[in-house]
Amino acid sequence: MEEPQSYLADYQRIEKAIRFIESNIKNQPGLRQIAEHVGLSEFHFQRLFTRWAGTSPHRFLRFLTKEYAKQQLAQSANLLDATLELGLSSPSRLHDLFVTYEAMTPAEFRALGEGVTMRYGLHNTPLGTCLMVVTERGLTDLRFLDEAESGETALQNLQTEWPQARWLADPGAGLPYLQPLFDVSSSAQTPLPLLLRGTNFQIKVWEALLRIPAGKLVSYDDIARTIGQPTASRAVGTAIGSNRIALLIPCHRVLQKTGGLGGYRWGTARKLALIGREAGQLAEISDPELF
Repeated sequence: MEEPQSYLADYQRIEKAIRFIESNIKNQPGLRQIAEHVGLSEFHFQRLFTRWAGTSPHRFLRFLTKEYAKQQLAQSANLLDATLELGLSSPSRLHDLFVTYEAMTPAEFRALGEGVTMRYGLHNTPLGTCLMVVTERGLTDLRFLDEAESGETALQNLQTEWPQARWLADPGAGLPYLQPLFDVSSSAQTPLPLLLRGTNFQIKVWEALLRIPAGKLVSYDDIARTIGQPTASRAVGTAIGSNRIALLIPCHRVLQKTGGLGGYRWGTARKLALIGREAGQLAEISDPELF
């Protein structure tokens, strides 16, 4: 999903705004304060933000409050129970994205990628630049670059994990995965295979994450209970932090049971952006009147 350089510049402004909102959430900053912080007029910031998030800054801010998080978490236990029968992905009004997965065997781990072609590409998205890696069996990595990280550095880090693999630059290989994630009108029915590598416990956790619908939030404790290990919330957090496939395995939808944000492998600003963006787009579909 290649986009103009201006698209990335837009996200950098949005990320700066979200960081400001995050650090001032208790004060509920107004439109003027946020716009001034990113160096734009109120009019231009409102237009930019609404185009990016699909909702107004005012509504977006409401979705980032602890009160909203607590409301979502109060519904989360029943939510996960209700989705158990729906398979690995749950339909939503935002998109209907089907995901299947295939775990690697210990022997495949030991082979260090021997005989495997890893097709990779960098993609500019509404949430910054990401690196995607696809094999003939499925997507194995979707990771966002850190602010100071280059695509070359991120790729080199991955290549050290698979020194025997054949690495081939092929950005087009990742497009079938990427496009439905940012197309709110998408109703893709074709399964998107993921190639997961992890312990049995990690895969159980990631499988549970796949049952969380877009725009919904659950706690680490909810995930632990769902996989049958209610006292393992800390281990659940570690497994979530090991997730290598952003967005498709939606670890951004998991919070602390108090409503706190918790960590995120690709930065808390991006986690807030994902939470607010999903909630905002769903809200606009059901109630398009901005406020």
